[in-house]
Amino acid sequence: MELLSNAWTALPAPTRNAVEDYVSGFWTLLPKLAIAALFLLLVWAAIRVARWILPRVLRRARMRTALVEVIVMILTTAAWLFAILVALTILFPSVTPAKAITALGLGSVAIGFAFKDVFENFLAGILLLLREPFAKGDFVECEGIDGEVETITIRDTHVRQTDGQLVVAPNAMFFKNPVTVRTAMDLRRTTIICGVAYGEDVDAARTVIEDAVKGVDDVRDDVRDVEIFAQEFADSSINFEVTWWTGSRPIDIRRSRDLVVAAVKRALDEAGIEIPFPYRTLTFNEPLPLRGAPADPE
Repeated sequence: MELLSNAWTALPAPTRNAVEDYVSGFWTLLPKLAIAALFLLLVWAAIRVARWILPRVLRRARMRTALVEVIVMILTTAAWLFAILVALTILFPSVTPAKAITALGLGSVAIGFAFKDVFENFLAGILLLLREPFAKGDFVECEGIDGEVETITIRDTHVRQTDGQLVVAPNAMFFKNPVTVRTAMDLRRTTIICGVAYGEDVDAARTVIEDAVKGVDDVRDDVRDVEIFAQEFADSSINFEVTWWTGSRPIDIRRSRDLVVAAVKRALDEAGIEIPFPYRTLTFNEPLPLRGAPADPE
């Protein structure tokens, strides 16, 4: 102790005064520090309880899981910011909430410029989750991306394309550009073109095609009518526009088209109605000499 006392006495007076001021300030600040720490501890406990209760309440309101997570995150962040402002006010009474909010606002502007794209996607994600233009499991098309929505997060949307590739696209793209939701309805219309020869009876061919299409199980003629229209005089056929309704998923469209084409081809063949292929007639300005086969020398 004597050595410490001698060392303390040997220090210059300004240094001793500075150290005494620091120690005195620490002991003066210690009760406020304890109160601020206790306040933050209480806020932490309240946030833990809220994070346990709030998601259950919001899910009962049939909110999306991603939207629930966003709401909980925003409320938690706001609670912590408020708690930190109050703790700073307790520790340093000269730091008023107005001054702290002003400093926080200036800092937020700087951060906003630095992370403009991040915040843009964040806000777009919130609006997409609130508006719900599409949901997980929907098939969508946007800016060349075509596939099934697997996940909608606060920043991006994951789309599994029909070839199996996963596309992670920023939410701002889906918010700014037109999005085609292919599965917005349970049914979707699809069309093929079927041609019959000029020598066939148009009305009879229409009836055969219609019966064939209605006989396909994937064709929902119980909900929407099958529509068949003579469309045009093509090069070598009368073309019919054949339209029907089926499931809205891409696999439903492809499967029903496969079944309809096979059924129509089979029905036309059985009815003896010709499905033509292009004919070519060649005209020559001068008669062509015909050369016969060489005579057998034997």
